[in-house]
Amino acid sequence: MTHGDRSAAYERAVAGKSRLFAVWPGQWSSDLFEIDDLDEFAKALGIKHDEDRTGLKDHVHEVEWTKDPYGNDNPRSQYLDIKVTLACDCSINDLRTFAVQVKEQKGWVIATSGGWSKSSAPNGTTYSLRARRNSLT
Repeated sequence: MTHGDRSAAYERAVAGKSRLFAVWPGQWSSDLFEIDDLDEFAKALGIKHDEDRTGLKDHVHEVEWTKDPYGNDNPRSQYLDIKVTLACDCSINDLRTFAVQVKEQKGWVIATSGGWSKSSAPNGTTYSLRARRNSLT
C-alpha cells in the first residue's frame, strides 16, 4: 500500500498494476471506498482537463488585467489585487486550474489560498484575483 503522488497512482491504476482507494476517517472507525471511475478521479484532481467543471478551454487564453482600484496598494506587498477579464469566451469556475494555465502561458503567479470573486455585467465578466506583483507582465 502506498500513498502520495496522485498522478503516479492514477497511471498505475489505469495500467492495471494497482487499485485506488479513498478513506473517509471517522471518530471511531473509518470507511474505505474503492475508486472505480478513474476518469472522474483524474478530472477532479486536474490530472485530466475537464472543461465542464473548470469553465476553461484547453487553449491559450486571451487575458487582460488591470489593478483593482479598491485593492491593497502597498508597494511592499508581494501580491497585488487585480481585475481580470477573459476575451476568449472562457469562464473561471476553478481558480487552481486557471492559476496553473495562466502560469504556463504568461508566467503569472495567481494566489489560490485566498478568496476571489466574479462580477457579471452586460459588457462581460470580471474576476477579482490576487497575483504576485513581479510576475505580471
